[in-house]
Amino acid sequence: MSSPNPSPAAAQAMLLAAGRGNRMRPLTDTTPKPLLQVHGRPLLEWPMRALAAQGVERVLVNTGWLGEQIPARFGAMYAHDGRLPPTQLDYSEEEADFGYALETAGGIARALPRLEEGFWLAAGDVYAPDFVFDAEARARFLASGALAHLWLVPNPAHNPGGDFALAADGLLHATAADDTALPRYTYSTIGLFRHALFAEPWCSIPHGNPQGTAAPLAPLLRAAMAQGLVTGSLYTGRWTDVGTPERLAELNATPL
Repeated sequence: MSSPNPSPAAAQAMLLAAGRGNRMRPLTDTTPKPLLQVHGRPLLEWPMRALAAQGVERVLVNTGWLGEQIPARFGAMYAHDGRLPPTQLDYSEEEADFGYALETAGGIARALPRLEEGFWLAAGDVYAPDFVFDAEARARFLASGALAHLWLVPNPAHNPGGDFALAADGLLHATAADDTALPRYTYSTIGLFRHALFAEPWCSIPHGNPQGTAAPLAPLLRAAMAQGLVTGSLYTGRWTDVGTPERLAELNATPL
């Protein structure tokens, strides 16, 4: 079982790569979704490269379905063809440890002892090549009282109602989908998070999630939003949630 104990060098970022990818079948019957190719690189490699470009050297990846293929592809140190600083990789092997994926909050709780305070989070199946994992944005977040800072995107066709409302003061609100008082946007799956969001009163999972509790992230975020503890920014660069084979094909047909 992969250990939840702290490592000598905690990761500065976590990439989510444990999902089954049912909507991507049959492509994901033999390949984990984060290893599907976009413009000649595995999906997971794109956020790894963006992180490395901003000096993030240590990344933790959680794995689930066909998870053994991901460390087999990237190893413990990924060189990025020599054009970027290498990325030191650690893995939280949820499927190997428990026989199932832990969902987002459960997976983060499991990995938390191996993550720095104020860690970056991004999904390994979302393509956002223009996003900058800015050290100054992280410093501002750590200086704030927020528990999380999320980047939102203009609503795509598959999520026209958005996920959260963004106020002029930067606070996020979990308003109803039909509430038009504030503009609603879609969560990009990119954010900054404090450890405290994954402890009481927001999260009841014990530190390190030794029992393998599966839990979603959205209820924690909504509870913290209700107390004014989640902030947000709008990202308008290229962004695709690669959720279907059709979206993958369309993305690969679009020039870089």
